[in-house]
Amino acid sequence: MAKPTAGELIPAFESTTQEGVPFCSKELIGTRTVLYFYPKDNTSGCTLEAQSLRDGREALRERGFRIVGVSPDSVKSHTGFCAKHELGFTLLADTDHSVCEAFGVWAEKSMYGRKYMGVLRTTFLIDAEGRIEHVFEKVDTKNHYRQIIDWLDK
Repeated sequence: MAKPTAGELIPAFESTTQEGVPFCSKELIGTRTVLYFYPKDNTSGCTLEAQSLRDGREALRERGFRIVGVSPDSVKSHTGFCAKHELGFTLLADTDHSVCEAFGVWAEKSMYGRKYMGVLRTTFLIDAEGRIEHVFEKVDTKNHYRQIIDWLDK
């Protein structure tokens, strides 16, 4: 599926939070959301990105945003990742890749000449009506919250 772009409504989806609670796209309506997709819990880049968003959570909240992360990891993996890094925001366990596919971020990747399917690290800023405000396709993992704030403040 094609990646939605700025101005488009988010695709409908259903998933499960790190607490094992059902979560659907309608829950993103009413509040601005940083919806970020990342490949895997407890890997270096993904940990840096999560820590950056955690550290910028208050600055993002002041601008009306909440944070929701999505990866193919399990509920159990997300629970441990959240606890280990004191994230304090929602992670969705997209074990069947359906959310990633709906947002066009499940794609063929290549590492050391080996091709495989995986998550394209991408962040969507979503407005309170469920429309995409902006898409970050080149994510600065270590400074991601700052990257978002800088875009919002320009």
